[in-house]
Amino acid sequence: MLDHFAAPAVPLPKPWSDCVKSAVLHVIALARLATAHVRGWSVNSPIARLRLAAQLDETRQENARLREELRIKDARMAQIAAHRRPHYPPTERMAILELKAARGWNQVQAAKAMMVTAATVATWLRRIDERGPQALVQLSEPVNRFPDFVRHIVRRLKALCPCMGKVRIARTLARAGLHLAATTVGRMLKEGGGAPESPASEAETDVETQDQVDGAKKHVVTAKYPNHVWHVDLTAVPILGFWVPWLPQTLPQVWPFCWWIAVVEDHFSRRVMGFRVFRKQPTGDEVRAFLARTIRKAGAKPKYIICDKGVQFWPARRSLGEGGGNAFKAWCKRRGIRPRFGAVGKHGSIAVIERFIRSLKQECLRRTLISLCKRTFCREVSSYSAWYNEHRPHTALGGATPNEVYFGRRHANRAPRFEPRARWPRGSPCAKPQTLIKGKPGVRLELGIRFEGGRKHLPMVTLHRVA
Repeated sequence: MLDHFAAPAVPLPKPWSDCVKSAVLHVIALARLATAHVRGWSVNSPIARLRLAAQLDETRQENARLREELRIKDARMAQIAAHRRPHYPPTERMAILELKAARGWNQVQAAKAMMVTAATVATWLRRIDERGPQALVQLSEPVNRFPDFVRHIVRRLKALCPCMGKVRIARTLARAGLHLAATTVGRMLKEGGGAPESPASEAETDVETQDQVDGAKKHVVTAKYPNHVWHVDLTAVPILGFWVPWLPQTLPQVWPFCWWIAVVEDHFSRRVMGFRVFRKQPTGDEVRAFLARTIRKAGAKPKYIICDKGVQFWPARRSLGEGGGNAFKAWCKRRGIRPRFGAVGKHGSIAVIERFIRSLKQECLRRTLISLCKRTFCREVSSYSAWYNEHRPHTALGGATPNEVYFGRRHANRAPRFEPRARWPRGSPCAKPQTLIKGKPGVRLELGIRFEGGRKHLPMVTLHRVA
């Protein structure tokens, strides 16, 4: 009786089974697009329950992806016989036993999770109290002339802030009062099993540009004071990735697939003067409105603005009208600003703001879930910009922060320092910048870390004296 309600039969081509794998990729990509649209509507809903449900669903999906990644990696390791797998170092064995206690695992459960045998875990437990360099299970050991707690501080900071390299850690601790050389920090990290990251070089103060006139010629602009030279640039931040399995194998660079960010940075101090988020690539009018708002907020205007050859600043075809290159040049002329091109392929120039954009993506946006809600995304970028200006040391600034240079404040790494080595001569130099000792040598220190707005990737480091 219900035959007329049955779904119609869809004839399938004979070689349909040959395309099953490709079809799976297409289905997953389509599901991702549908999810993006639904979440975009939910996170912007005025109903709080819907916004929380969207956030919970996004978190659950991310956890499912992470579990799948771990399953794939464990499956690869499981192909190796147990006696041929790499051995855990002594410090990692202690970490496994700590995790076993925290999870409440028995020996079989711990062995299965860590891909070792139960007899191995039992051996670690029997020999856990052994002492000496040949102990099967070991804690961290001191390095060189520094006490144990110095190594612990360095490793703890690296564990809490994995994006920090050895130079950044050294400069951050110098601002807190503990001066270590970058090579010393690197040695501590290597002996601890973590390879230090090699920091990218900061751009210099000189900016090689090209005048925005016919027959462009090279013109070197040197930033001599704050608000002398500003940089402006645009970048796209993908939300879910752009690749799809069908032609043209990319998604349009618009919301809900990405955000567009416009950034203004002061060259002399490396300070972020302002930013704005767009749903799609902004027009010339929108960029000029953003620059005008940044100038009003800063209470100062630059002498030079360095930009690239984007259509918002200087399109390929010069034409009078909205968004044309003449419109941007006329806007700058009315305000007494000289527009300049960044010299392509030269050291310095637009590389300064491009380096900031790289830092923004690596240190902030790639360590959080990119929200489809504009308000939430703007809050993340704003938190990073405030932390970047106030707490992030720069190699090009000698370890100072942008706000210290911009406002002319005393650099924190120039203040008197702590000296953890009890026999260290008071008059001997330390790692640069060299400063005087505060109090007596041999002080014990404790690491204190706060986070900007509770975000674990934006640390604010302090050191406290321990009695």
